Amino acid sequence: MEATAHARFQRYGTRKVAQVLKEIRGKSVIEAERLLPMIPRICSVMITKAVRSAAANLVTQAAKVGRPVAPEKVYIKSCWSTMGPMGQMKRMLPAPQGRAYTFKRKVCHLTVVVSDERGHGRKGVKG
Repeated sequence: MEATAHARFQRYGTRKVAQVLKEIRGKSVIEAERLLPMIPRICSVMITKAVRSAAANLVTQAAKVGRPVAPEKVYIKSCWSTMGPMGQMKRMLPAPQGRAYTFKRKVCHLTVVVSDERGHGRKGVKG
């Protein structure tokens, strides 16, 4: 059985989020929750919330079917981040001679898929 959690429109760069996801992919949820606070990236807080949400979704789905799942038997099957829209958050940067340069704030979408059986899923999407 699988469950998914999405965290959309998060204010982190896709590449930096993918570096953290690479560390937790394939591990149990409990092991990932122990590992994430030690990773020196601010996006690890957002990833922790998404992993907990996906695990809670799996426990809820399993309870509806009548097949209880132990929390220590929940594994991260796959997780990836993709680039969100950057056109909505355009900002100005002061430039020489009174000009203004525009730059765009990076936004990413995070998807975490957990399962009650250990498996190797999607490696990740670059984007």
